Amino acid sequence: MRVIYFIIAIITMVLGCIGVVLPILPTAPFLLVSGVCFAKSSKRFHDWFISTKLYKNNLETFVENRTMKKQSKTMILGFATVMIAIAVIVMDNLHLRLFLIALLIFKYYYFLFKVKTIETSI
Repeated sequence: MRVIYFIIAIITMVLGCIGVVLPILPTAPFLLVSGVCFAKSSKRFHDWFISTKLYKNNLETFVENRTMKKQSKTMILGFATVMIAIAVIVMDNLHLRLFLIALLIFKYYYFLFKVKTIETSI
């Protein structure tokens, strides 16, 4: 099972790295999954991951203080809104549509009221 967690961690870390460069791919969710999977697979790799600049620039403040940069919150919410909106438009099932809309409302509530926004200095 540790090997599977490690493989998932590597894949999500690569996707997170791509998300740093490509603004349409969210970085934080992939890196969060990567961190959890590294923790379940190997202490050595988890320690390495949390010492990387990738982790420190994108996740450290969220993990420690539940804070995120305004730009990160905007990117995550924007990407999620577009993806869920596409699914709502394409779906024929009313119950699934309502579930996705409720999920989107919860996501906005969580990001706007539970995750504090930090201002970045230029």
